[in-house]
Amino acid sequence: MLDLSFQPPKPKVIAGAKYDWELVIGMEIHAQVSSQAKLFSGASTKFGAEPNSNVSFIDAAMPGMLPVINEYCIEQAVRTGLGLKASINLKSAFDRKNYFYPDLPQGYQISQLYEPLVGEGEVIVDMEPGVARRVRIERIHVEQDAGKSIHDMDPAMSFVDLNRTGVALMEIVSRPDIRGPEEAAAYVTKLRQILRYLGTCDGNMQNGNLRADVNVSICRPGQYEKYQETQDFSHLGTRCEIKNMNSMRFIQQAIEYEARRQIAIVEAGGKVDQETRLYDPDKGETRSMRSKEEAHDYRYFPDPDLLPLEIEQAWVDEIAASLPELPDEKKARFVGDFGLSEYDASVLTAETQNAAYFEAVVAECGDGKLAANWVINELFGRLKKEDHDITETPVTPAQLGGIITLIKAGDISGKIAKDVFEIVYTEGGDPAQIVADKGLKQVTDTGAIETAVDEVIAANPAQVEKAKANPKLAGWFVGQVMKATGGKANPAAVNQIVTEKLGL
Repeated sequence: MLDLSFQPPKPKVIAGAKYDWELVIGMEIHAQVSSQAKLFSGASTKFGAEPNSNVSFIDAAMPGMLPVINEYCIEQAVRTGLGLKASINLKSAFDRKNYFYPDLPQGYQISQLYEPLVGEGEVIVDMEPGVARRVRIERIHVEQDAGKSIHDMDPAMSFVDLNRTGVALMEIVSRPDIRGPEEAAAYVTKLRQILRYLGTCDGNMQNGNLRADVNVSICRPGQYEKYQETQDFSHLGTRCEIKNMNSMRFIQQAIEYEARRQIAIVEAGGKVDQETRLYDPDKGETRSMRSKEEAHDYRYFPDPDLLPLEIEQAWVDEIAASLPELPDEKKARFVGDFGLSEYDASVLTAETQNAAYFEAVVAECGDGKLAANWVINELFGRLKKEDHDITETPVTPAQLGGIITLIKAGDISGKIAKDVFEIVYTEGGDPAQIVADKGLKQVTDTGAIETAVDEVIAANPAQVEKAKANPKLAGWFVGQVMKATGGKANPAAVNQIVTEKLGL
């Protein structure tokens, strides 16, 4: 089983013109809370609505409008913290983060700087079978999203859509524990998986519901270890933040480019400026967006319209008791209960729907290993080929479980089972009825099989002599018998009878 104990990160080393360099990466993940209403208003959060149709007076910052905390959004954030094994602060507070954007009507964002709702936690990142990394979570604070500026609808004007304004976000801030592009992508993948299991964020990166800000810096080998000992950031290089990444592939490409850009600057005798940058996937490079702001630049102060948020431990305990089985626990159970490999268990637990489908198949057929083989290789393989996922499968768990049950009972061979699967996938129907109607039931009558073997042997005397000289050629007779019986003979019985008849 996977050892979930902490294993020191293996840094990616990049050779510069003069020195070797290591990467240090921290991430801020903005996860949109799964809620039908916004953080401080009752306006809808539905994606794809007509521009500016999901905007309340509060979202639009009309004079005299006061925010009211959406309790469900707070519950979802607490649930997320518990799922990440984080501490929950029973008292937290909201602050105003002051800056101007055309799509920020208030002129400030309500966020949490000084007293966040969720404290320190962790994410265990699976790098390969048997190898896991621990990425520490520094905090999770709840805040409201801004709107969206649209620049490609008119050559001379920009437009503003305020539908996202006020939508609840969880900003999940990691420590600088990530040491390479692949590990960064694996961290986001694992965090997204946990959020989807918890039901607190749908993780849809294409719609912007999960976005990553990536902080990248470089240091000479050995400096990171000094930082770990002293927690002194001066041992690390100046970091640059790459904003609003919404693709695992782009995250890796951006980190790789940014690291090499910083190395080139430092080795040429220059100094890396702390700034916010954007990644251009078309050019494969990052470009400067603005100088990096610090907290004092935003003039944070406690929001005067919101009292400190106080929650009760009993409520937190109630939420904790309702948590679902999370990916690591489910994977360990699949390995232990069904004897699956770590790889197969990882595939089956990648999404909650995958795991639920698999367990429903096992409930039908009672064989975890055989079910895993058919779900992963036959069903998932076919769905992937057609660019579908498990939610679009035409084969129900009962149907696939029925096919596996027929195999276990000896009614059909593995080859015939694939034919039955194809019929069920394309036409539907009950597997047992399909086998009966099409006469596909496997021949297990040893007398009938023996007759077929005798006929093949009698018709091929030269081949018999060759097989006696080289027993490996007995497989040819097995193939001929299976062909003669239309693939319906029991392969194990055919093998045994052929071996006996040839005297091998």
